[in-house]
Amino acid sequence: MELAFIPSPSRGVLYLGPIPLRGYAFCIIIGVFVAVWLGNKRWIARGGRAGTVADIAVWAVPFGLVGGRLYHVITDYELYFSEGRDWVDAFKIWEGGLGIWGAIALGAVGAWIGCRRRGIPLPAYADAIAPGIAFAQAIGRWGNWFNQELYGKPTDLPWALEITSSSDGRVPGTYHPTFLYESLWCIGVAFLVIWADRRFRLGHGRAFALYVAAYCTGRAWIEYMRVDDAHHILGLRLNVWTAFLVFLLAVIYLVVSSKKRPGREDVVEPGAVGSGDEADGGEKSEAAGKDAEITDKTEAETDAAENTAKNEAGSGKKT
Repeated sequence: MELAFIPSPSRGVLYLGPIPLRGYAFCIIIGVFVAVWLGNKRWIARGGRAGTVADIAVWAVPFGLVGGRLYHVITDYELYFSEGRDWVDAFKIWEGGLGIWGAIALGAVGAWIGCRRRGIPLPAYADAIAPGIAFAQAIGRWGNWFNQELYGKPTDLPWALEITSSSDGRVPGTYHPTFLYESLWCIGVAFLVIWADRRFRLGHGRAFALYVAAYCTGRAWIEYMRVDDAHHILGLRLNVWTAFLVFLLAVIYLVVSSKKRPGREDVVEPGAVGSGDEADGGEKSEAAGKDAEITDKTEAETDAAENTAKNEAGSGKKT
């Protein structure tokens, strides 16, 4: 008998009159807002303009949602196109099913379009939003809790997840809460990137590459614990192989980039008012200007006093 477990919600949607309020959608939306908010703060700190991150997110987020859904539908096509299935369900994104690999890949295409329109280097933008994406993933994973999905092997641990639904092949019981494991891992990844970025002044896309590598490390072992249906290659789930491959690509980029382009970008957004050293320099220049103005005024007053004294002296001699 289980002494403790994490209960699953009885349903993942509430109705406000005729309007459905879905827990999965709310988690995705909240995650996007957190990513944009934190990305904006980091972008300004790097010398960019306020609002630029949100402007580019207008391109990146829709592309990311489409990419995430495409990856899920392609890799789990039997859920939508096999016998007895309705292909229209492939468009029901609110029922769950977003592949992070497709979301990042196609989201990067959208971000590239937005950056190109603003004359901004994509690697610098990616570095600014990397921790925010990790936090967004941590929040978004709770959408799987609302849908009673993405759980692991059976367990009687105190933090086991109780599954009550029996639809789509689910078997009620208590399982490893892999959605929670991944959520906590993503939070750790976000703080790791923030720390490393401050400590080593990562630039030219290396903060983003660190996020990718760190996330893939956790995703590989968490994916291995899952028991939902998935395609296997050489005995491993497809997403495990994907995590290995993407991890290697991220590490290679880190190494090559650090050798070819060390340091951080001096300018991330042309025409923006910088912060940090640039801001200090501006304050110093303003102070220097004020000092010069005071000095000029003092000199002018001194010259005027001398001229007055000379005139008075001249008048005395004439008398």
